[in-house]
Amino acid sequence: MNNDEFIITPREDKTVTMSIRIEKILQEQLDHLAKRSNRSRNEIINMALEYALKNVRFIDSTDSSV
Repeated sequence: MNNDEFIITPREDKTVTMSIRIEKILQEQLDHLAKRSNRSRNEIINMALEYALKNVRFIDSTDSSV
């Protein structure tokens, strides 16, 4: 085997493209955060979604103690 070989392996695609509708004010707030943090809007949204999924609390509507 030659040490000068250029080896290419298939890339594992871990992302998907989604389309969502959000309120204009939410989009403006995301843009503001993106600009302040020097990150893309996509990065901010991914960070927010990851945080929400890790910290979500489900409350059963039949629970009368809430």
